[in-house]
Amino acid sequence: MAALLRSARLLKFSPLGLRQITGTKRTGPPLSRLYSGTLGVRRAGVLSRHNRPGVENTPSHAWPHATVCVHHFSVATEKKDEISVVVRSKQAQNFDWALSKLDSSVRRTGRITKTLLLRIFHDVCRTGYPSGNQALLLLRSCGALLPEMGLQERTELAHRIWERLQELGAQYDVSHYNALLKVYLQNEFNFSPMDFLAKMETANVQPNRVTYQRLIAAYCQNGDIEGASAILGFMKTKDLPITEAVFNALVTGHARSGDIESAKNILSVMRGAGIDPGPDTYVSLLNGYAEKGDLDSLKKTLEEAESADFSLVDRDIMQVIFTLAKAGHQQHVPEIMEHLRQDRGYIPDAMNLCLSLVTQGLDETAFTVLRTFSMLQSEDYYGDSDNLGSFFLRHCINMDTPLEKIGRYCAELQDSKMHTTPLNFVLSCALEAKKTDVSFEVMKMMQEQNLPIRPHYFWPLLTQHVKDNNVAGAMEVMKGMQKLGVTPDLETISNYVYPVFPSTEAARQAFKEAGIIVELEGLLTSKIRFLASSNLGRLYTLLSDPSHPPVDLGSFRSSLIHGFRKFDDIECMVKLTKLLYDDERFTKPGVTTAETVSYLLYNLIDGMQATEVQEQEDKLRNYFNQLKAENIIIPANIYKGIRNILESYHVPELLKDVLVLVDPADVVSSGPRVTGLEANVSALENKLAELKEENKPLSSTLKQAIQALASEECLQRALELKQKYEDQMKAGAYAILISLCCRHNNVDEALSLKREMSRKDSSAKLDAGKYMALIKLLAKSDRVEEAVDLLKEMKENDVVLNSSHSSMLFHTLNAVVYKGGGAPAIQRLQDTIFTLGLAKPTANLCAPLISVYLKSDDLPGALEAALECQKRYGQLPRIHDIIVGLVEKGDTELLQKAMDVVSQERGEMTMLYYLLFAFLQTGRYREARKIIETPGLRARPGRLQWYAEKCILTQQMEPLEQMVDMTSKLFECDRDEMYSYIFRLCKETNNWQKAEATWTKMQEENVIPRERTLRLLAEVLKNNGQEVPFEVPETFLQDEQEANTPQVKTAAPSFKDTENGAQYQVRLISLCKKGKANEAFAMLKETDKRGVAVGPACYDHLIRALLAGGAIEDAMAVRDIAVSRVPGFQLSDIANSLVIVTQSKRGQAQDALETLKSMLQQDQIPSQLAITRLVQTLGSLGNLDGIKEVMSQMERLGTSLNLSNMLFINNMALAHIKKGDLESAVEMLEEVYTSSENRNSSMSFVFRKILMEENDKAVDKLSAMAERLANHFACYRPATDLFLQLLEMDKVEDAKYMLARINALAEQKESLVSYLARMSQQPGQTGKIKTLQSLIPDFVEKEVLFTYLMKSHVADNDLPSARALYQRMQEEGVVADELSLKRLAVLYRQAGEMPPFPEPPESFRFYAAKLKERAVKAQPADE
Repeated sequence: MAALLRSARLLKFSPLGLRQITGTKRTGPPLSRLYSGTLGVRRAGVLSRHNRPGVENTPSHAWPHATVCVHHFSVATEKKDEISVVVRSKQAQNFDWALSKLDSSVRRTGRITKTLLLRIFHDVCRTGYPSGNQALLLLRSCGALLPEMGLQERTELAHRIWERLQELGAQYDVSHYNALLKVYLQNEFNFSPMDFLAKMETANVQPNRVTYQRLIAAYCQNGDIEGASAILGFMKTKDLPITEAVFNALVTGHARSGDIESAKNILSVMRGAGIDPGPDTYVSLLNGYAEKGDLDSLKKTLEEAESADFSLVDRDIMQVIFTLAKAGHQQHVPEIMEHLRQDRGYIPDAMNLCLSLVTQGLDETAFTVLRTFSMLQSEDYYGDSDNLGSFFLRHCINMDTPLEKIGRYCAELQDSKMHTTPLNFVLSCALEAKKTDVSFEVMKMMQEQNLPIRPHYFWPLLTQHVKDNNVAGAMEVMKGMQKLGVTPDLETISNYVYPVFPSTEAARQAFKEAGIIVELEGLLTSKIRFLASSNLGRLYTLLSDPSHPPVDLGSFRSSLIHGFRKFDDIECMVKLTKLLYDDERFTKPGVTTAETVSYLLYNLIDGMQATEVQEQEDKLRNYFNQLKAENIIIPANIYKGIRNILESYHVPELLKDVLVLVDPADVVSSGPRVTGLEANVSALENKLAELKEENKPLSSTLKQAIQALASEECLQRALELKQKYEDQMKAGAYAILISLCCRHNNVDEALSLKREMSRKDSSAKLDAGKYMALIKLLAKSDRVEEAVDLLKEMKENDVVLNSSHSSMLFHTLNAVVYKGGGAPAIQRLQDTIFTLGLAKPTANLCAPLISVYLKSDDLPGALEAALECQKRYGQLPRIHDIIVGLVEKGDTELLQKAMDVVSQERGEMTMLYYLLFAFLQTGRYREARKIIETPGLRARPGRLQWYAEKCILTQQMEPLEQMVDMTSKLFECDRDEMYSYIFRLCKETNNWQKAEATWTKMQEENVIPRERTLRLLAEVLKNNGQEVPFEVPETFLQDEQEANTPQVKTAAPSFKDTENGAQYQVRLISLCKKGKANEAFAMLKETDKRGVAVGPACYDHLIRALLAGGAIEDAMAVRDIAVSRVPGFQLSDIANSLVIVTQSKRGQAQDALETLKSMLQQDQIPSQLAITRLVQTLGSLGNLDGIKEVMSQMERLGTSLNLSNMLFINNMALAHIKKGDLESAVEMLEEVYTSSENRNSSMSFVFRKILMEENDKAVDKLSAMAERLANHFACYRPATDLFLQLLEMDKVEDAKYMLARINALAEQKESLVSYLARMSQQPGQTGKIKTLQSLIPDFVEKEVLFTYLMKSHVADNDLPSARALYQRMQEEGVVADELSLKRLAVLYRQAGEMPPFPEPPESFRFYAAKLKERAVKAQPADE
């Protein structure tokens, strides 16, 4: 064996599997990962750090269950359905949700719950078509991430998931088998590794390096060195590298076999093979000693590990503690616990250790670990530091730990102030678990400690009895209450006891027979509540009886409101309201009956949903009118509250009926606003001449003319116009001219105009944007003092700067730097800005000063300037660039100085990240690794992403890969995100070998990839002609492309008689999956004659593949074959939906309608796409009745399918138009838009159809309707839709005419900006954006307009236009947002040019999210 191990050094080391890390002899990084195992639980397999006593290798026949399981899991099925676009989209959303939930739970707590996992499993099963990635996610979650479940239960869950997903068509590849192996190892499940390997090969799934490593670990877990040697032989013949993980497993194997000396010698063999033992190796050896209870060797090995070039983290020590406890050596645990450093993240790791120990019945040891939390309470890491023991107590209850122990734990937790109310919490856990006996015992313990027992404590026990109508169960709980001396209160009797009985009398009799004493008042109130929600007539009879005792309305108000909403007995409603209004028995002392009834009415309306109020509008109107007849009056403030609710529910018609109940009526009035703009310069000049001749004021028209000229950048003509009408110039016109001069770099003319404006109107002042444009121009022209004077003037005029103006200041200062300005000029401007308080000092605004020094390579000067900024303003601008420069030059003295300041001002963690990135950037990976291993360091996603994006941008693979490797153990690090950065760079550099090696490392680390990561990797491999070793998640676009790809009919492939049905089925489905549905159909016809049987899923699979290509006749032929072969066969809902889509495309609307009816009769749910296509086809054919029938069917379906209500309205309008009934179409649409609900609904679809069909008559009618709605009802959406549709179809003159007739179109900002956004996403649409701008120059802020224009230029790959736009933005003082700068920078780089500005370092997604967040924050102010 030793010879075999020593031969490892002679093995061929593949670059894909083993990479030598610079600066160390270790092979690869440490291998414990985010998803590799929960702390405190055995992590077996390649990553094993915890072992158990040796178990002899048991043959497979000795444990048939395991053999059967392996047999079940052996078939790598290709039963993957060709899922429709809708299902694919939903599946991706579900997976993202599931992964997000699980990932969040793991990174936050290091574990997941059984409830969450089962919920996701059931959601996946419900879709019916699980993806490979979903299967991988579920399987990998069945191991050590479930510390609250027993090992056997976890394995059974994994088997259940595997078998169920396989039945549903999940396709398993090597990553799934590897995941199952990992689960077996973590759950210590006995199985035959050789059988597992043989089954994989039989299923045509090729094992990879990870598979062999985990099979070796399986043998070693049982101490079977011989079996491990056999797998090592496999690896040697396949030239696979022997990595650290293999050696770690062998350490465990020798220790389990009883040969601890050989286990220790493995470390020497590793060094001889050129691999330094790492933390995992030492942990494997420590576990071997722990199983033997050898404390001396444990201490000695710990000392050796601590003296090595790495450190064992708390998580490693916890593995040893778990091993000691499980092996029965709990007495040594306290001494090993002394080695815990209790770093950041200690508590969640220790919690998982405690949970695992309790699951194993080792709660005493778990409590010993729990007591260490008391020293960390001040950190408040886990939220509620006063209740750190809650998780422990809950798990003890769930695991049925003896109550005597739990009571002792509670006392100690309370004494150590680790839990404020432990017994109360234990009771809540017992109640939640429906453990009645335990709950009563805990209550007795609470009484012994003089803790109160409240009636509501019993509600959870009574709830199930109420659901089951279990009288006996409810009475047992009531007896228990009485034994404890607890008197049930009104809520308990009313809501949790009384509903079990048929009547109050029955309840009273039962209580009497059981000897339970209940207050009469409680029973009486319960009866009132019951009648209020069940029989208003009997309630009135009861309450109107003069002998009835007083009862406060508050005790049954909610039940009465429920009855009012439920029943239509208006007469009883009015009688009850009148009774409450007249009778003081139902009112609290000090409150008038009028107030009581008023609040009842308010709560009635407030408790109803909008749809409910709308449905019961007539009932409520009748009710209010009858109340008026009874002379019931409500206060004005109550009316206002009801009015607000009704207005928000869009039921203003009811207001007049409520208003009659009020004496002082409220009156509200409002008025419309109308504005317009004439933008034609020639017409404006003519108008100016006319006004001058008539001696009328013309300043307003003059400003419009200058504005029009400015929009066309006609500076000279604008100045001439100003000269001609100088006596009529106002401040607004001057401001426009000043801005225009700044854009043309004419600083002297701009200053002259400003002075002239001040002479004419001393009170006039420029806005912030104009000032900033002037200051930037002066600074760039080396006229710094004049710029300073303007800054002072801004302060005197109280000009307020917002965040966008602060960005303009930054670009102004930066422009001076790139212009060659020195530090004194920058310092002068900067000091003035901050001293005057024009802007708050930020790192961004301080950065240009540092840039001056860095540009001249003056690092000491840059550092001093940065430290001065920190001293004066609390900012450290460009400190990363300074630190990188200092590291490169090796200036340790200045570097130490910089680090001291950063640590003092920003904290040690920030300082460590600065050092980490500096070391990575300069190639000092050994030092970077030491930074990562600093105790307490945790992941900061934003910082890690920033550096990764930097590496991708500069195509630096080595530092990026090093960072990903180093962060494997970093607390809360998103491993999928880290690996995705490498794949992105592999795509940029076309490096498929590195991508493939990275994929193997992801499997070793047990990382669950997101679908976008798998697609990225698949793209890299496909682009280089490599086979993709997993199922590629498809996107909506891919599905559409495949569905639209014409299929070429080919001869059916020959069918081998030796193939059985299962093999044939795999071949057939494989053809369908490759888009060869016709070829598969030909094969089916040929082999159907031979009598070969296939399953119903295979038929459905082929039917859908044919339908996706539009071959409905062939699909129906397959259906007929299936019906003849499979009794009871019917199409699935997806297949039927595709039938509807295909029939609709062919214009077979009636057939599609019949298919829909058939689906609904079979309780199938059609897809959204199917309904949309069907309704559109019916509309185009003029089938109005058909549309109404579909709408009726959808209403009865009970689910909306996310269908827009306008789908039916628009297509009914088109149906009317198709039939020539324009009047009905107009009448229907007018009715829709004059209601308050649909005023903002779009009818663009209708306008687009009639314009495409050139139906001039319909266009005239609908445009007249749109104009009428706009002018008479202030409803502008139809007119806006038509206007934008005309623009989109290049009917510019018609759009101009419409704009002239409806000036308010220029104010529909939301719709216009939406149009901008839509056009900017499509290449070749820049002209339409500019057309809109020319028609309505000021409909949106320039910042927004220029942003979309830039996006459009980038979509067109038009660098010259984008460059010109950027220059114009600078000239006009418009600040480009970071997303636009990022887009422009990428465009520059694609053209092989360097951008003339610093490229924003973060990702597109980061800046898009930032802009979205800013917009959300700004929304309330806008409203």
